[in-house]
Amino acid sequence: MSSVEEIMSMLRDVRHPGKGDKDIVELGMVEDVTVEGNKITVTLGFGQGRDPLAEYLVGSTRAVIYRNTPAGTEIEVKAVSARPKEEKPKKKNVNDLTLDEVNNVRHIIGIASGKGGVGKSTVAVNLAVALARLGYKVGLADADVYGPSVPIMTATEGNVPDAVEENGSEVIMPIEKYGVKWMSIGYFASPGQALIWRGPMACNALKQMILQVRWGVLDYLLIDMPPGTGDIHISLVGDIPMEGALIVTTPQAVALADVEKGVDMFRNEKINRKVFGLVENMSWFTPAELPDHKYFIFGEGGGAIMAAHFGIPLIGRIPLVQGIRQSGDDGEPVALSSGPDGLAFLELARNLVNQVEK
Repeated sequence: MSSVEEIMSMLRDVRHPGKGDKDIVELGMVEDVTVEGNKITVTLGFGQGRDPLAEYLVGSTRAVIYRNTPAGTEIEVKAVSARPKEEKPKKKNVNDLTLDEVNNVRHIIGIASGKGGVGKSTVAVNLAVALARLGYKVGLADADVYGPSVPIMTATEGNVPDAVEENGSEVIMPIEKYGVKWMSIGYFASPGQALIWRGPMACNALKQMILQVRWGVLDYLLIDMPPGTGDIHISLVGDIPMEGALIVTTPQAVALADVEKGVDMFRNEKINRKVFGLVENMSWFTPAELPDHKYFIFGEGGGAIMAAHFGIPLIGRIPLVQGIRQSGDDGEPVALSSGPDGLAFLELARNLVNQVEK
């Protein structure tokens, strides 16, 4: 079992993005470390004002100990706030969060996929930008806690959202760029840092990323959901007033089973949310030097077949072109352009609006 000194050394890998990337030991945030048998307990102190990054720092502390201790080690991380002398309103914890910050959002729509690797986040980011280009007020919450990509795809890496205190609790201010309000767990993690969170911890972080953000008045709030179907998805749909979802897929026939999982989850009687449509990503390949050519390298018509099978509309077909990948890496969403790829996302945005407004 690790000693207290060894654990303190581990904790120097936990850095606070909002305080010059200093580690929590250097910042004096480690109040106590105890080792009793197979159990390690760490207490983090946050002063009189609860740090808006508290959930992230607790998760990172747990993760770094988990990585550096033997399997089966019991780990507990506590977060404490110093109490001021004068009694102040009790601050809300994550279980007390209300829907106040999303009350002025007209439509909350999840962007989902049955599995990873289909370009769901690319579709979500570009759809948000396309909706903004059409004149709508838009926000996007990056709920993919294990692979947040919004900071990279919008060139907002290194940004740390501000937090303001109101009535004893903090409200997080989203990052604004390209006419869209962005929020991502990636803004609170160091570049390349893996977030090793169990389901309940991830669900709590996601609730904060959505319900504790000052979205203001929005026409559309898109939620880039984690791939697959599981506890996180069920918790999201249960706690967030999500109106419905888009399912993103690729044209291959083998993707049918993954689409079925996504559709079945939203249509489950305990969830009962609309599926506004299917988006076929990577529909065809068009070389830059042959802009009028279409090569259906993953097969043709797969999205239409799936949509008909499940009785949902096919509301978008997005080509596989180098510009989409390049623009994502450069942080300038291709939906900002007027090329064929940008126009495909504008058409998707119009079709989504038509489905939602029916």
